[in-house]
Amino acid sequence: MDKFTKLTGIAAPLPLINVDTDMIIPKQFLKTIKRSGLGVNLFDEMRYDDDGNEIPDFVLNKPAYRNAEILVTGGNFGCGSSREHAPWALLDFGIRCVIAPSFADIFFNNCFKNGILPIALPQEEVDKLMDDAERGANATVTVDLESQTISGPDGGEITFDVDPFRKHCLLNGLDDIGLTLEKAAAIDTFEAKAAQDRPWV
Repeated sequence: MDKFTKLTGIAAPLPLINVDTDMIIPKQFLKTIKRSGLGVNLFDEMRYDDDGNEIPDFVLNKPAYRNAEILVTGGNFGCGSSREHAPWALLDFGIRCVIAPSFADIFFNNCFKNGILPIALPQEEVDKLMDDAERGANATVTVDLESQTISGPDGGEITFDVDPFRKHCLLNGLDDIGLTLEKAAAIDTFEAKAAQDRPWV
């Protein structure tokens, strides 16, 4: 998993509440178990018409936001079914940080496990960032995980909370497998001793 330390990128505004996982990545794209290739279908039903053509008014289809790395959105983001494909699709598109007033619990947890930083902020602070994001190509926002700050294009700064263990994992690029591999030496020692003590196993 890629480390998340400091991210400076375009913030895209998606002022919708209750964006569920089926809106993020519709069910017909869940056949794969690969984490790559899903970005093209992120928000598929909002991005494309029935003929597969881009809908120009959708935010991620606008030239200013095609390379967005931060998403500023409404409350209860990621609700609905518990599909891990939702953070996979966001990450594959290039989104590394989602800022909202609240998140669905399972989606929130899945983000951390896939290298995405979800940040929950009070509504008034999200509104400020939404206003910044609506500036298009000038909507450059910096998210610094180490200092737990968000800096807007005008130099204003917002602080955010994050669980210390999850912060450690993101800063060091550790998913569940990475965390296990940190204990590789202890595991090897245990297995060698178990093999010696119980050779019949």
